[in-house]
Amino acid sequence: MYDNAENLREEEPPDLAEEPPPSWPGVTSAEWNDWRWQMRHCLRTADQLQRFIRLTDEERVALANPVHLRVQLTPYVVSLIDPKDENCPIRRQLIPTVAECVACEETSPDSLAEDEQSPVPHLVHRYPDRALLLATTLCASYCRYCTRSRLVGARAGVRDWQPALDYIAAHPEIRDVLISGGDPLTLADSVLERLLSGLRAIPHVEVIRIGTRVPFFLPQRITRDLVAMLRRYHPLWMNIHFNHPKELAPAVERALARLADAGIPLGSQSVLLAGVNDCPNIIKALGQKLVRNRVRPYYLYQCDLVVGAAHFRTPVAKGIEIMEALRGHTSGFAIPLYVIDAPGGGGKVPLLPNYLVSTSDTHVVVRNFEGMLSAYAQPRDYRPHDSSRCPYCGQEKARGVAAMLSGQLRTIEPEGWRQAHAHRGEPAELTEEVYG
Repeated sequence: MYDNAENLREEEPPDLAEEPPPSWPGVTSAEWNDWRWQMRHCLRTADQLQRFIRLTDEERVALANPVHLRVQLTPYVVSLIDPKDENCPIRRQLIPTVAECVACEETSPDSLAEDEQSPVPHLVHRYPDRALLLATTLCASYCRYCTRSRLVGARAGVRDWQPALDYIAAHPEIRDVLISGGDPLTLADSVLERLLSGLRAIPHVEVIRIGTRVPFFLPQRITRDLVAMLRRYHPLWMNIHFNHPKELAPAVERALARLADAGIPLGSQSVLLAGVNDCPNIIKALGQKLVRNRVRPYYLYQCDLVVGAAHFRTPVAKGIEIMEALRGHTSGFAIPLYVIDAPGGGGKVPLLPNYLVSTSDTHVVVRNFEGMLSAYAQPRDYRPHDSSRCPYCGQEKARGVAAMLSGQLRTIEPEGWRQAHAHRGEPAELTEEVYG
C-alpha cells in the first residue's frame, strides 16, 4: 500500500464546492456540497420531480405505477436535466416512461447469467483471472437500463463480503477484482476501506478496480478524505460510467481531476442507448471530452437484453457505424471498444468493422478508414515462438479458442454434439464442451 495522503493536499485541484442552483431556494452551499445531504434529499416520486421538471404524460403514468426498478435522482443530477426537453439525454436515462413497462420476450432479469456464475453470494467468477464483487445493492441514482435491475435498489445496502473474500483467497488464479454493485462509492469511507483492506490482505490480488457512476451522479462524494483513503490501496483503478458529453459538467470535471491527481487511472464505460447517444458525433464528442479529463474510453456496450430496457436497444449495425466513424477520425485512445456482453454468460465479445480484406501466404490486404487498400508483406523467415523455452508459457492451461491455437484442444463441441454424431467422435481429452 502507498500512503501519500499528506502530499495529496498539495497536488489536488481547487475545492469542488459550488453554489446551489436557483431552483433550490433555501439550500445552503454547505448542504448542497455535502454528499450525504444529496443522498438524503433524493427525488423519487412524480410530486417531487414535477417541482423541477415538466413531466410528460408517459413519465407520469410510469411514475404512478409500480416499476421493476427503483426511481431515485440526486438533487445535483436533477439540476443537470433540461426541465422542458423530454429528449434530454440525462432525463431519458433516469426517469421512467411507459416503454419501460412493455414486456419483451427477448429480455430476462439476468440476461448475463451472473447468478449461474456466482460460486458464493455476491461474487461472479466468469473469467479465469478476475472476479466481480458486488459490494452493495445501493446506487446514488438508478439507470433505467441497468443490467442488475433485479438486484439494485434494495434497502439491504451493505452485504456480507466474507464468503467472497474467502473464495478469492482460496483461488490464486484471481489477480484482478472489480468492486461493483450497486455502487461502491455510496458506502461510507470506513466501510469501503474495510473491503479494500480485506482484498489487499490477499497476496495474489494484484489489481483492485472500482466500478462507479457516483462521480457523475454525486461529484460531491469525491472528497479529500475519500481520495486520500483510496490512494493508500494502489494499484487501484476506477471505471466510471459516462454515456453523454452533457454528463461531464464542471463539478464532475473537478471531481475527475481530484481522482486523477491522486494517481488513480480512470476509464469510462458507456452503453449505446437509443435516443441518448446513438450517434457517431455524440460518441466522438464524449470520447474527446473524457480524454481531456484524463479518462480513457474503455467499453461501448451494446444494451443488454435485460427486462425493462428493450426500448433503449439499437441494432448492432448502429454500433458498427459508430466505430467506423471513429477510427481514423479521432485519437485512437479516445475510441472505446464496442462489445456485446454475450447473453447467457458468454462474456464480452468485441465487434469491429472489418479492416482485413484478404490474406495469402505472402501478403495481407488491409483497408484504412478512408477505404484505401494496402498490401502488407508477410515475413519470409519468421521463426515461431518457442513456448518450451519461455517462462511465461505453460503457467496455466489455455481455454477456448486460445487452447485450439496452442494445440491443446482440437475441437469445441456444442452440448450433445458427440451423442448426435457418435460415429464422428474424437478422443474425449481433445474436446471441450460448450454449454449454451
